[in-house]
Amino acid sequence: MRNCTLLLVLFASGARALFAQDISGDWQGTIKTGDRETGRYRYLLHVVKEKNGSWSGTVRTIDQRIDWGGLRPVTSLSLAGTDFKFVIEQPDGSYEGKVSPDLTSIAGTWKQGQSQQLEFVRPTEETLWHDDPRHTTQLITVDKDVKVEVLDWGGSGPPLVLLTGLGNSPHIFDQFAPKLTANYHVYGISRRGFGASSSPESGYEADRLGDDVLAVLDALKLSRPVLAGHSIAGEELSSIGSRHPEKVSGLIYLDAGYSYALYDSARGDFYIDLKDLERKLEQLEPGKGPRDPKQLVQDLLETSFPAFEKQLRQMQKNIAGAASPPPSAGPPPRPLFAVAAINSGEQKYTEIRVPLLAIFALPHSTSSAVRNDPKKLAEYETREEEFVGAQAKAFERLPSAKVVRLPFATHYVFFSNEADVLREMNAFIGSLPPVQ
Repeated sequence: MRNCTLLLVLFASGARALFAQDISGDWQGTIKTGDRETGRYRYLLHVVKEKNGSWSGTVRTIDQRIDWGGLRPVTSLSLAGTDFKFVIEQPDGSYEGKVSPDLTSIAGTWKQGQSQQLEFVRPTEETLWHDDPRHTTQLITVDKDVKVEVLDWGGSGPPLVLLTGLGNSPHIFDQFAPKLTANYHVYGISRRGFGASSSPESGYEADRLGDDVLAVLDALKLSRPVLAGHSIAGEELSSIGSRHPEKVSGLIYLDAGYSYALYDSARGDFYIDLKDLERKLEQLEPGKGPRDPKQLVQDLLETSFPAFEKQLRQMQKNIAGAASPPPSAGPPPRPLFAVAAINSGEQKYTEIRVPLLAIFALPHSTSSAVRNDPKKLAEYETREEEFVGAQAKAFERLPSAKVVRLPFATHYVFFSNEADVLREMNAFIGSLPPVQ
């Protein structure tokens, strides 16, 4: 009896070890809501067994996003016998299932607002879902223990490098980039913390992200390419354009020309000013600043404090005129680490020393209820002009800038106004002096 018990214990232990060893890799599954094809959601799960024995993973929902590379990290993942669980955040979701004895499937339930049956299976090379085949992919080292994903769509002509908005990977350009390859050799970079790139604990300041881009240009031996960036990529464009203008021929801002890309001292920016003030105040601590702090104190008294007071007064005015927020049902969702780190790493750029094209959605697209109501539309356009229009005017003051306004385009201007963006990009790049 004791021998049988021992064999059962050994078998159970061996089974657990087998599961722990073999669960790693790719899994894919489909949810169908109702009978409609539009209700079809495909999930790709990648599971990794870390060196310390813990689990990690990523989930890609390829029918709910236009960005194939929009990976979401799994915040917790466990396997106890055949019981398999994982959780993701933003949006919150969880999965519980059981692994089959042959380790080829996981049957369970996906919970995200509602519970839905989701069975994962191990795909073969033939059945594995792949993204757009019109590009190649490689990982390039840009910093110690940091690699970034680089897509290459090929093409003829001078190099053109596409940079993404916050939370996206270059797969967001899978439909747009091939329309550029007749005239340019087109690349895309996924910044650290996103897509298949490394996710280190540091290195998300604007200049460091700009240095990552420069490291890719050097690795690919690209001679003075044009960089085109969407949204938050404006800070990487400006970082390079202000510090290393000799590295690029031109910059293209795709609704990316906000205060993180060009700081307008006449208007300021509360969060950038706050970070700048925090850095300066920290230098007043013993041993952290200059030996002679006279200039620092003078700058704080004459510039930093008055500018920040102006920002606070404006914030007070905005708060006074705003409606009270509804009661919260719980704590707000935590931002993804890389998103929060990039927002905290914004810097002030006041000059850009290369030719540039800044395309603004101005005013941005809005609802039909606003567009069909003359009063609401006038109020909306006024607000857009005060914010977005002011940034467009700040760019127009740069001697090397061409500014284009696309009325009622979306933030993703290369989707909503593809023909306009292609036309303006081609005209701008065609006006640049040839690279010697």
